Amino acid sequence: MSAAGESGREMRARAADLEQAAERATDPQERQRLKDKARELKEQSEHSGGTGKRDIDPM
Repeated sequence: MSAAGESGREMRARAADLEQAAERATDPQERQRLKDKARELKEQSEHSGGTGKRDIDPM
């Protein structure tokens, strides 16, 4: 597997960890910060993992 695929998978796993931490957080500001970071990581993983597949010509 390519390095981009691995980093995307790792980012998604880290985003899931951050979402779980946000659910456990008691401080509303900390909860929002964790949710925002998780969303950013998900977006980055989608961009890094998804673009390569669309760039390949199937013909």
